[in-house]
Amino acid sequence: MVAQLGTRIIGTTILAVSVALAARVGFIWLSAGTTEGLTAAGRAAGLLGTLLLLLSAVLSARIPKLDRWFGGLTDLWRLHHRLGGLSLLFLMAHSLLLAFAAASGPGGTESAVEALLPPAGAWEFWSGWVALVLMMLFLAPSFAFFGRPAYERWKKLHRLAAPAVVLALVHAAQFGALLPDSLYGALLAALGLTALASLVWHLGLARRFGRLDYRVDRVISIANNVVELSLAPAGRRRLDYRAGQFIYLTPFDRELAAGYGEEHPYTLTSSPEQDNLSVAIKALGDASRAMQCVRPGSRVGVEGPFGDLFPGRASHDQLWIAGGIGIAPFLGRVRHLARTGFGVDIQLVYCVQDEARARFGDELQALDGRFDRFSLHMHFFYRRGPLDLDFLLDCCPDADRREAFVCGPPPLDRLARSLLLDAGVPPRRIRHESFELL
Repeated sequence: MVAQLGTRIIGTTILAVSVALAARVGFIWLSAGTTEGLTAAGRAAGLLGTLLLLLSAVLSARIPKLDRWFGGLTDLWRLHHRLGGLSLLFLMAHSLLLAFAAASGPGGTESAVEALLPPAGAWEFWSGWVALVLMMLFLAPSFAFFGRPAYERWKKLHRLAAPAVVLALVHAAQFGALLPDSLYGALLAALGLTALASLVWHLGLARRFGRLDYRVDRVISIANNVVELSLAPAGRRRLDYRAGQFIYLTPFDRELAAGYGEEHPYTLTSSPEQDNLSVAIKALGDASRAMQCVRPGSRVGVEGPFGDLFPGRASHDQLWIAGGIGIAPFLGRVRHLARTGFGVDIQLVYCVQDEARARFGDELQALDGRFDRFSLHMHFFYRRGPLDLDFLLDCCPDADRREAFVCGPPPLDRLARSLLLDAGVPPRRIRHESFELL
């Protein structure tokens, strides 16, 4: 199974390097004493932090199809965030451990201060400090302590990652302790070149070679805060995608009140057999609110596809749980299956606040009436409160033998997955997707 294979490979690599470095540090500590042991631990933390930073940079590049190796772009981003946070912690420990090592030597506190604040001309040390400060700046908004950042401001701040990676490589290239020079050089060169190539792709080449030209063909009002855009190809290349995936959409309508030239993720609601792409957009912020009034005929850029919610071939009957605009990938999937055939039985539980917020409800009801192997179950929060296990099992008594798919706001995502586990669905058969700072 390709999904999650990338996570396993990266996890195994990090574990192997960590064990090797820990063994080396332990040997030095036992044989040479506290000062040398602290120095070795500091250098090991710096090496591991640098490797985590480089891996995180590679994962941030949105390389086409790479996300499938991690179970989709949302899971890849979660791993990227964790690696970035761990990298920052290890690099901070790197500085502190080296300062403690200096303080434990003959020079005492004076040596520790010199280790933390080297002479102005020691560029090989200061490159590391500048990289660390840049990391603090662009990683800080990712921590919940600082609150939820504005999407575009957060993205722009993350551009500091590029100079941070370059400076970290400059710093790391000067020090090869704990590993043989040839192994250290090969490891640093391989990961460094891969990370730099990924950043070049993401910050420059992706817009030229990865972005496809489309134009807005129609703007269909679904509700007072939801539209579905129909996008027609404006060039020779068309998007090749699977039902339920999503894209990054960049509008170039200069009359937009906000969001011109900004890329945002939107789920495809069209079937791959259709000539045009369709995306559903709910007004959740300034850019998505402005897109409610985008002009037909205006140009848009499309990058993707991303996401891995649905497998290529179904092996079990399925239970879908959608919340709000999270109905979008299921809508694309059911439109595709309506054209190609329902190979398995599908039960869709659609959770909304009330009847007025059941986006695409009429179309889904019509499909429920046309196909025996597709059933729609509406859950209205104002009538029943949060989704519960009794409602789920009333809709789908055999949930434990099905494959389950969840897409919706984070609270529903967490609740639905918990209920599925309580219903006896094995974790390996629960797939979910949510969009949080993608």
